[in-house]
Amino acid sequence: MAGIDKLNRPVTRVVVVGGGAAGWITAGLIAAEHDAASPSGVQVALVESPDVGPIGVGEGTWPTMRTTLSKLGIAETDFVRECDASFKQGTRFDGWCKGASYDRYYHPFTLPGGYVTTNLAEHWLTLSERVPFADAVSVQSHLCARGLAPKQAATPEYAAVANYGYHLDAGKFATLLQKHCTRRLGVRHILDHVTGVNSDEDGQIASLDSKIHGQIAGDLFVDCTGFASLLLGKHYRVPFISRRDNLFIDTALAVQVPYAGPESPIESQTISTAQQAGWIWDIGLSSRRGVGYVYSSAHTTDEQAECDLRAYVAPALGAGAESVPLRRIPINPGHRERFWHQNCVAVGMSAGFLEPLEASALVMVELSAQMISEQLPATRETMPIVAKRFNENFRYRWDRVIDFLKLHYVLSRRTDSDFWIDNREERSVPESLNEALALWRHRVPWHGDLPHVDEVFSSASYQYVLYGMGFRTEPRATTRRSRDREVADRLFRDNVSRTQQLIAALPKNRELIDQVRKFGLPKGKAA
Repeated sequence: MAGIDKLNRPVTRVVVVGGGAAGWITAGLIAAEHDAASPSGVQVALVESPDVGPIGVGEGTWPTMRTTLSKLGIAETDFVRECDASFKQGTRFDGWCKGASYDRYYHPFTLPGGYVTTNLAEHWLTLSERVPFADAVSVQSHLCARGLAPKQAATPEYAAVANYGYHLDAGKFATLLQKHCTRRLGVRHILDHVTGVNSDEDGQIASLDSKIHGQIAGDLFVDCTGFASLLLGKHYRVPFISRRDNLFIDTALAVQVPYAGPESPIESQTISTAQQAGWIWDIGLSSRRGVGYVYSSAHTTDEQAECDLRAYVAPALGAGAESVPLRRIPINPGHRERFWHQNCVAVGMSAGFLEPLEASALVMVELSAQMISEQLPATRETMPIVAKRFNENFRYRWDRVIDFLKLHYVLSRRTDSDFWIDNREERSVPESLNEALALWRHRVPWHGDLPHVDEVFSSASYQYVLYGMGFRTEPRATTRRSRDREVADRLFRDNVSRTQQLIAALPKNRELIDQVRKFGLPKGKAA
């Protein structure tokens, strides 16, 4: 009978271990969904070491962040002001295909025109020699090329004219989340060092020992302790699966670059510039640029990587580029064998970490936190069921993220260094990606290729990268495609017209951000 009582015990106390974006987003979404501010709601506590700061040096997000911030109840105006945030409409890839000066393509956030019912990429194939794919099917590459914003000053908070995410300062973002979660959502913030983990007779975590606050009890523990993975990794010893055979990047060097002046343009997309042994990110915040070189230490030396990064920032820093401090961050590409074990679930870097190509890190945090919140077990009895679903879901997602990141390397035709040549070796390419590429040589990817409703990267994202990088598809003739040709021609014309309208109507990205910081955005429904 005691065992039955234990299984029926309600899950009412959630303890998040570790802060940063992962910890505070998870704590905030659970608290908002389950009314932590009410005495009858789920209790949410976040335990954070006072000595450990966030690893982030400037983050890119996907448009999902607008929904996350809205669920948390954070005003977009406050977010932009307090996190040095700017608007991001996608990624521009420079030098990834052949390494030439003209080598450039966009992966925008806006879907191709008519995407729900018409696979416009099939019809673009006949135009591909004349019009880049993103330019033909979307307005967003045109907006990015002109430094335009994705909305107007009169557009309500979280609403969009063109789909967008953000660039943000990771440290300031964590501070905003902490303040909002503790003041508005009822999250209890415990600044303390975790010194031990106490398990019950079933192997579940019963409590944590802390240096100042003693034992901290809970029903569900969320591990957001970053690379340390104190609970899932160190306590439960859940194995780490290295994906270094697929993705070679293992080191990052980061630097902050000031703007030349207050009128300097703010790029409306992340810029990813290919290098001999990796690539450089360039993220424009409202106050500065965040720049970093991620590289494979097997294909270059740390000294050469440092020289390459300093050369990249030299046009902005001049002689100061030789002495500006760089921050080195190790990357161990991979993920845990499972992510939810017993009553412990890992979110963020404690679950896994990959190179920051395509900004998948914060999306995985959002998806994890959302699933935990939505499917929070009511009792101990249902926790294994939720854990099984979570593990299946996120193993699938990690595999798909790795497939998508590897796609960029596999499609490259660069032959100027071993890094690019080795990345195309078949033994380094996941079988699932090889199979997909074989299919896509004869048909254009679309809805049926990725079965989940909430894929991290949709078939539209695959189209942008495939055809941006020159992949060739030679589809067989079908009656559907012939029937859709008239619709496709109209969509191409509509895109030209819509592009002209938005170019004339939208402000520069810097102009809009300055207006938001001074006057705010109108209140309205979330996107």
